[in-house]
Amino acid sequence: MAAYGESSSGLLIIERILRDRDGIWRQIGEERELGKLTRQMLYSSVVALACYGAVLGASHSVAMAGISAVKLPLLFLATLAICLPTLYLFNLVFGARLQVKQALSLVMVTITVMSVLSLAFAPISLFFLITAYSYDFYKVLNVAILTLTAFVGLRFLTSGMRALNEHTTALAVARRQEQERKDREEAAALAALSAPAPAPADGSVESVSPVSAVPAPAPAPAPAANGLVSTIVAPPQPQIMVGPDGRPMYPVIHQLAPRPLPQRQEQLAPGERPASMALLNVWILLFGFVGTQLAWTLRPFFGSPDEPFEIFRKIEGNFYVEIVRSIGRLFT
Repeated sequence: MAAYGESSSGLLIIERILRDRDGIWRQIGEERELGKLTRQMLYSSVVALACYGAVLGASHSVAMAGISAVKLPLLFLATLAICLPTLYLFNLVFGARLQVKQALSLVMVTITVMSVLSLAFAPISLFFLITAYSYDFYKVLNVAILTLTAFVGLRFLTSGMRALNEHTTALAVARRQEQERKDREEAAALAALSAPAPAPADGSVESVSPVSAVPAPAPAPAPAANGLVSTIVAPPQPQIMVGPDGRPMYPVIHQLAPRPLPQRQEQLAPGERPASMALLNVWILLFGFVGTQLAWTLRPFFGSPDEPFEIFRKIEGNFYVEIVRSIGRLFT
């Protein structure tokens, strides 16, 4: 499956994302060929969004279909460009090991899933456009389609971030274990350097029992000038332990105990911590607000049949008020 995934290109990348998502997360975590993967997802997303944008603009005219085919991919890519630095820098501030290429690839997976699923809904949108056209209904229908695909795509983003966190934690644990192994080898090497010389081959040094003490010979009494014998008391001599074979035995220097390893903190160091899922949820809300406001700025995408063709309209109101008004007109 990995070999198949690496050879996939173009629109086939969505098949790999849906069939082998674990391989995608592993590739992003290992930072392997992320440039190629990102280019494949970018190409797939632009083509899918352009096709779906043409379906949106078909409610007004051919010219509007062409403009929407350009503006819908621009909407998603501009939103990505605005919000991606926030995702990367916030994780960097909190010590997460998230590279900018990894963040870009994760978000591009989300956009690819959203764009291709939206394209899959294009036949349904065209069906209602042809059989039961109502501008307000058509607008609400396609907004609902985009919202549904956004939820699916963002679920891929959260699952991908969790998989990336698991990969980051596994790498940090492996580094700690490798460092502990090196510390143990260093302690063993120091202990070996401080060990005593090896004992004789006959094992006499290790035979400590039975032993006998041989006192030092006492000095002979020296005659004095007056004929008396004086005894010179010598200082006590240390007793030398000898073994059964008569060889002297010396104290055995015990081997030094290995140096205790320093206790490591359970908390991962900055640069090894996983990305914050709470921060990711906040970023998802930010991504949604920026995307909807940018869509309102770049409108029209549908084009009201009662208004002339326009590439851009004057900025007034907001996206949410217009959607509520459209839903209200459906029941009046």
